[in-house]
Amino acid sequence: MESTTPAPRPDPPRPGPGGAGILIVEDEPELVRALRINLRARQYEVRTAGTGREALAVAASHPPDAIILDLGLPDIDGTEVIVALREWYRAPIIVLSGRTSPGDKIGALDVGADDYVTKPFAMAELLARLRAVLRRDDGENGPGRVRQATIGRWLVDVAAHQVRRAASDDARDTLRLTPTEWRLLEVLLQRPGQLVGSAQLLTAVWGPGFGQRTNYLRFHMARLRRKLEDIPARPRHLLTEPGMGYRYQP
Repeated sequence: MESTTPAPRPDPPRPGPGGAGILIVEDEPELVRALRINLRARQYEVRTAGTGREALAVAASHPPDAIILDLGLPDIDGTEVIVALREWYRAPIIVLSGRTSPGDKIGALDVGADDYVTKPFAMAELLARLRAVLRRDDGENGPGRVRQATIGRWLVDVAAHQVRRAASDDARDTLRLTPTEWRLLEVLLQRPGQLVGSAQLLTAVWGPGFGQRTNYLRFHMARLRRKLEDIPARPRHLLTEPGMGYRYQP
């Protein structure tokens, strides 16, 4: 199958400085390996996930510039993953699936996929489609993720995964966030000034099935405010919309 053999020649110029970040969501190890080899050979930064829940967690903690997603995942269907992602994620999603029926294709596109490639597939075609959606996303929506944000006295550098004092050049003047705090903060940063519903946040950070655990959000948002806001009791940036959700206000 052509999809399991690395392409012999490099593609045209790479998209983006240093390569775009791609998340592969696939549970076939050989196919994951082939995709990783081909993408890394073209200077893409690659992360992988073997289940839907893992994909949601990885996308929230390290928002990619594009996602290549299988529908037949071992825990939840890929269309459910797309629905959960589209609550906050705006960058391209390419479905890569063995399902060939028009209904499956239409269903995936209707819930938010940008393109649909069926297996078996030509690696060169998949890479060309990836370049196309990345170009379109750059032109219409800008980059798929926020790189930096200021909250109180702190500069949140999403790309470096670091929080440091905005007015300090001392590399030691940093703040530690837990992995959950990072995922929660990054989801909010992707939609500056916009309300993100509680169920949306819970699904994006903890996965499907956690949409009613609002106590999780109260606990972790309180911790984030204590760490980042100048006056945690009167936050200016990490805001609660009672009964609805949360908002990052730049």
